[in-house]
Amino acid sequence: MATLSTFTPLPTAPSRWELAAEAIAVKIRWFGLLVGYLLVNFAGEARQAPLLNAILALGAVFTLADTWYSLRGRIFLGRYPLSVSALEALFIGLLCYFHGGLESPFRYYYFLSLICCAIRHDAQVTYATCALHCLSWGVLYFALPPESRHAPTLVLTLVVLGWVTWASDALALLLKRVGDYLGELNAALREQQTLLEDRIAERTRELQESQAHVLHQEKMAAFGLLAAGIAHEVGNPLTSISSLVQVLQRRGSDAYTAEKLALIRGQLQRIQTTLRELVNFSRPASTARARVSLVEVLEEAVNIAKYYKRTGDRVLHREVSADLPPLVGVRDQLVQVFLNLVLNAIDATTTRSAGAPAGKEARVEVRAERKGDTVEVTVSDNGSGVPAEHAGRLFQPYFTTKKHGTGLGLFVTRKLVQEHGGTVTYEPNPEGGARFRVQFP
Repeated sequence: MATLSTFTPLPTAPSRWELAAEAIAVKIRWFGLLVGYLLVNFAGEARQAPLLNAILALGAVFTLADTWYSLRGRIFLGRYPLSVSALEALFIGLLCYFHGGLESPFRYYYFLSLICCAIRHDAQVTYATCALHCLSWGVLYFALPPESRHAPTLVLTLVVLGWVTWASDALALLLKRVGDYLGELNAALREQQTLLEDRIAERTRELQESQAHVLHQEKMAAFGLLAAGIAHEVGNPLTSISSLVQVLQRRGSDAYTAEKLALIRGQLQRIQTTLRELVNFSRPASTARARVSLVEVLEEAVNIAKYYKRTGDRVLHREVSADLPPLVGVRDQLVQVFLNLVLNAIDATTTRSAGAPAGKEARVEVRAERKGDTVEVTVSDNGSGVPAEHAGRLFQPYFTTKKHGTGLGLFVTRKLVQEHGGTVTYEPNPEGGARFRVQFP
């Protein structure tokens, strides 16, 4: 069964041109009413003043309705323009009939009506309105007494009505074309403005990312110099102490002293191993690409993370497949990628409180496996996780939720991963906390 909407076209919202033309027509109508009241009541004595005022009052009611619709972005009787033209022809004809006939000043209202119609509607409606006005003028001529008829006035007015119709229609067509052209220019200007704003935003983002990357590199370089200096200053005394311990061990001391010297030597070797790793990490970064063992990269990143002061009693768990294929990339940059992720995971976890149940210790897991044509590394933690409103901004430069963070770690991580043809994504850890997934081809 067909619905009513199948046969009834839905009303469309008027265009900006139609609303502007309607506003002009409303002003012209109010001007005509004001002039009409002045003509009837103050410009000489009108014999039919009460009747004329009543006719003007009907026109005021129509104009009020038109104004009310116009203020709400609608057009009164907008789907029936010829009905409005017929009402205007009748209205003007009655005013002329009761106010001087063919010589009444109200005959000029025909011209105003045609101008309004030409501005608001197309040529067909305008010429149809002209025909209605000519008919109204002709009926007025024959309705008057024979002594009040003046044929030249009839003919001249009809000629002027035709001329005004042609001229106003041509002028309205020109205005509409200019308006359409200006509208196209305005739309093109807005499009170019949007494009320019997008380009400026993109260039600004690229500049911020470049500045952030440079700042991070400067900080890493400063850290490298500091680590190298500490390793050098501490390494020399350790070497001397180690030599003295070896001398004492050769002198054949008692069993107790030999045992303690062996412990001292073992701890010295641990310190020297730590310093050696610091020196390796602080060496000038190489940008030369080569075949890199991902197992060794992850091993170095986790070993360096062990010396992070916040590691505490957190469990660093590794599940790395031994048969991972090598990657082609920059070793130092790959170490930095996974070190950043592990350190973030350590910061995100909380040390198990005294009342926490067993098995709920702070835990950081690093897993690496081959999946088809990709190598996937996940760094997970069981910390507090990332709020949903912050998830979309994690990789933006200078965004951080840490009190003393710089907001550059994840940004640099993503940039380095992308330079190696890979991707890094964040997802909530099903067991609580966060999980970062890195994939390399």
